[in-house]
Amino acid sequence: MACIQSGREGVFMRVTMIGTGYVGLVSGACFADFGHEVVCVDKDPSKIERLNRGEIPIFEPGLEQLVADNVKAGRLSFAVDGAEAIRNAEVVYIAVGTPTRRGDGHADLSYVYAAAEEIAGLIEGFTVVVTKSTVPVGTGDEVDAIIRRTNPDAQFAVVSNPEFLREGAAIEDFKRPDRVVIGVEHDRAREVMAELYRPLSLNEFPVV
Repeated sequence: MACIQSGREGVFMRVTMIGTGYVGLVSGACFADFGHEVVCVDKDPSKIERLNRGEIPIFEPGLEQLVADNVKAGRLSFAVDGAEAIRNAEVVYIAVGTPTRRGDGHADLSYVYAAAEEIAGLIEGFTVVVTKSTVPVGTGDEVDAIIRRTNPDAQFAVVSNPEFLREGAAIEDFKRPDRVVIGVEHDRAREVMAELYRPLSLNEFPVV
């Protein structure tokens, strides 16, 4: 069961970020800087090794220091095997790539669906599963169906939280957004997402 901890001026939770690309790494580091305990998971061992050495695979001003500070504080870590992190998390983000398919130009959602299936077999207790990847309408319903099919007893809610990060200004965009957009129908999931973004709400950035 996920553990919500009180302290540091609010309620902080365990977050697992599946995917350490541009969106996943920036989002994970920023959530850790909010005070949450974040594990970023990636299937590429070489990428995780580099991150554990403090090497950032993308260029983003301020990201290297942000990662280093939160790793040192014990709020941010990296793993190839995400099983334990997913089991312990209250919020699991899917931030994997959705490359354009050759031929028809549609987004390849195979990585998203594979992540959903992996999450389904591991979650314990109520878990909010959030799609952060760029996906077409209807993807959330399919992620929900995959989890229900794989683990009929799972207690979860699927939420959409699209990103609006500009390369070169991503940290600023995350921490000082024009707005945060959350697609949610489940009341308990709404409460979880409100706590996740509580630092932005306190600073009066709109969470829609």
